[in-house]
Amino acid sequence: MTVSTTLSQTALLVELEPVVARNLDRHLTLAKEWFPHEYVPWSEGRTFDGPLGGEAWSPTDSTIPDVARTALIVNLLTEDNLPSYHHEIATLFGRDGAWGTWVHRWTAEEGRHGVAIRDYLTVTRAVDPVALERARMTHMSEGYTNAHGDEVLHSLAYVSFQELATRISHRNTGKATGDPACEALLARVAADENLHMVFYRNLLAAAFELAPSQAMRAVADVVADFQMPGNGIDGFARKSVAIALAGIYDLRQHRDDVLQPVLRQWDVFNVTGLNADGEAAREQLATQLENLERAASRFEEKRDARAARLALR
Repeated sequence: MTVSTTLSQTALLVELEPVVARNLDRHLTLAKEWFPHEYVPWSEGRTFDGPLGGEAWSPTDSTIPDVARTALIVNLLTEDNLPSYHHEIATLFGRDGAWGTWVHRWTAEEGRHGVAIRDYLTVTRAVDPVALERARMTHMSEGYTNAHGDEVLHSLAYVSFQELATRISHRNTGKATGDPACEALLARVAADENLHMVFYRNLLAAAFELAPSQAMRAVADVVADFQMPGNGIDGFARKSVAIALAGIYDLRQHRDDVLQPVLRQWDVFNVTGLNADGEAAREQLATQLENLERAASRFEEKRDARAARLALR
């Protein structure tokens, strides 16, 4: 049933709970059990310097390209903030019923990602473990705050896009390393992220049926100010530019491979029953996509020109 009145946050949680329950059952049917230790080449490990008197880390310990190393660090530090993410979604969605069951299941699955990636990086000596630990302490000390922490639909819209963006970033990072073991690990992590995206995407699809104008406003607002959850990482702007220049995650991928597929699933430009604000939000969304197209094209032109200059050198 489409409603013309604005639903409260509590009403949205109550109305969407049956959808959560159905999609939780679907998720549990599709999710595959896997074990982080099976993706780590333990035989490559050796003791580091310190109390056990091993060998100090050196950049020559790994052949992984620098930009892939940067992306791995960003991906792991993003996963490390899981306690803050859990707090945010548990506070918003609650710890009871289907919502609570999902929150805990999602947290448990996400927890594997950080464990597996850190073990791989440590065993293969792909990154400086001292610098990584210091970065983790700094990032987690800052924590994470959801920009729309008191709004159900805004939060659902955000994670629908963010989970897909994370999937793409993991897959492309794995490829950039040139290491089949790392690529297999990050492909496994990305498969989890894709199922999480589908879960959230399905919930917001139901919200478009329930409260189309509120859902449209949520989507437009999130697209307008979208930032990855790792944006609080020290030096994130510099790192994200390097990652974009390497084609691991850039504006083109954000627009064409993240925003567009999800928006098509919701069929946002054919949604009916919108009020004045809903229509305004849809117009805002269309303008934002046009702006992103121009920005992505400009970035690609600059990247190509930069590559040409480097080739001449």
